[in-house]
Amino acid sequence: QVQLVESGGGLVQAGGSLRLSCAASGRTFNNVGMGWFRQAPGKEREFVAAINWSGGWTHYADSVKGRFTISRDNAKNTVYLQMNSLKPEDTAVYYCSISVDRAGFSIAAMTSLTGYDYWGQGTQVTVSS
Repeated sequence: QVQLVESGGGLVQAGGSLRLSCAASGRTFNNVGMGWFRQAPGKEREFVAAINWSGGWTHYADSVKGRFTISRDNAKNTVYLQMNSLKPEDTAVYYCSISVDRAGFSIAAMTSLTGYDYWGQGTQVTVSS
């Protein structure tokens, strides 16, 4: 089992910044990668960013590229999402996720809901105009 706890959400004005954190505990030693997804009211959960185990590979949705940065600290079992130049359309619940016990690394899997095995409870990000 793996537990994920997100923090850092809140209310910010457009153009502002927030940093989300996700602390992982439990059986994380086989993890292939971690990701961030978001879900706005009335919409499906969508991919935001992903990072592999070593941190040497990252990938972003086009909508956040150049504004968001994903990073990780394996010593702390924590992944971060630095969000800059926030827009009202970034308003959503943000979820952290982890992929464990997979046969190997797959870019397609890392950007898909089905590529992840455990999810956090989510943290609300609200961007006012």
